[in-house]
Amino acid sequence: MAIEIERKFLVIGDGWRATAISSRRLRQFYLSRDGRSSVRVRIEADRRAWLTIKTAASGTSRSEFEYALPMQDAKDMVPFAEGAIIDKVRHIVPYAGFDWEVDVFAGDNAGLVVAEVELDSAEQAPDLPDWIGNEVTDDRRYYNASLVHRPFKDW
Repeated sequence: MAIEIERKFLVIGDGWRATAISSRRLRQFYLSRDGRSSVRVRIEADRRAWLTIKTAASGTSRSEFEYALPMQDAKDMVPFAEGAIIDKVRHIVPYAGFDWEVDVFAGDNAGLVVAEVELDSAEQAPDLPDWIGNEVTDDRRYYNASLVHRPFKDW
């Protein structure tokens, strides 16, 4: 088991694009969300897939279990998706010793751009780039597990 400690922010402007070092398309869907945990399948560019189980928690920390999945198994699970499939491109943007993950959403969540930074402890306070807007770590509307049922276009 791993503990995921991250903070989530809205992104303002495109200033991050010039320093992005990689990008990858991700599609993900949820098999279950019961308020205590979520079970997610993530497919990267139709080449590899994972099953992830996360506990529900407020704040920056939660338990996370992640396992590789055979690609065909992941595709076979799509009909069991709860809600919509999330489609996004994740960009890795280094800044001040951290690798920020900037997610640019497509489909029903187009227009939403969110940055996450993973931390070693909840007390860590990374320097924020100038393209970072409001923090939304505790706003469940921005959780991917919420976006499958209430997409950004409906806000």
